[in-house]
Amino acid sequence: MIKRNSDNFEISCVEKDKVKSVKNKMKTEKFFHYLAETFKAMSDPTRTKIIYSLCQEKELCVRDIATIIGTTNSAISHQLRTLRNMKLVKYNKVGKVTFYSLDDIHINNLFAEGLRHVEEE
Repeated sequence: MIKRNSDNFEISCVEKDKVKSVKNKMKTEKFFHYLAETFKAMSDPTRTKIIYSLCQEKELCVRDIATIIGTTNSAISHQLRTLRNMKLVKYNKVGKVTFYSLDDIHINNLFAEGLRHVEEE
């Protein structure tokens, strides 16, 4: 099967049924953009240390995370804001202290799979 796409490139496929099946399951551009942004949010070493810390302890405040990682409260707050905007972490205020945790079990699972992948190499 040979076709021309919108950029006038020649496209050929070997297994027409497989191509059709995958194309039917294909998500929207917006979906893939959000997925890429999720992985991009976890691409920063400080943010991955924050996520790792929150995988170990379900809830931590900014000061404790900063102490664990060895950086400033300000730097941690900045990174937590990015993670919060991407819906990777959530927060709970208790008096004047804000505690952070992973947004849901999917983030923990995704991160755990990444850890296993790296540890097996």
